[in-house]
Amino acid sequence: MIADEFQRLTAAASERMAEMERFRALLTEANAVMNLVGPDSLPDFWNRHAWDSAQLLDRAGLARTWADLGAGAGFPGLVLAILSKGKAGAHVWLIDSLQKRCRFLQAVVDELALPATVVWGRAEEQALKVDVVTARAVAPMEKLLGYAQPYLSRGAQGLFLKGEKAETELREAAKSWHVEADLSVSRSDPRGRIVAIRSLRSRGQQQRG
Repeated sequence: MIADEFQRLTAAASERMAEMERFRALLTEANAVMNLVGPDSLPDFWNRHAWDSAQLLDRAGLARTWADLGAGAGFPGLVLAILSKGKAGAHVWLIDSLQKRCRFLQAVVDELALPATVVWGRAEEQALKVDVVTARAVAPMEKLLGYAQPYLSRGAQGLFLKGEKAETELREAAKSWHVEADLSVSRSDPRGRIVAIRSLRSRGQQQRG
């Protein structure tokens, strides 16, 4: 995939595409000195990272506020913030426990004037109410559900980007969680899955909304 195809798929305005290009440049520069993404994946930025992230917007309906857990290099959070820029009420919280990653995220947010807040801390400890909680390449589903549960209990929709082991991870997670989820094939890679959480409760606890 090239930038033109990404723009066609997302209907991104030229201003948003310029910001995506600048994000790509900043990521490439930062990745030379810190391990944000696998360097071999950068040539496939538009499909593997950008489109993989952007596809969540079609799944989120009218959602405007997001929490990206373990935001890392900014996927999907920075992509969502760029494509949501200018939309009323849009905001993305980028949460990461590693300070150096937060510094990178903040640099991009500042330079592009994005509707986003960088939070340095543990995902499960943040008292945020958002429309959607998301994550990519953070942890196996069993742990990820623990990180996301506080957001889900406050009414968030859960949309998680996972790889080809998503079904196996959900089976493992079922040992600790009563979880109902829908899986759909990723539009960026047929081996990937988008996991949409319909309900979640820890085994032995009363279900919370």
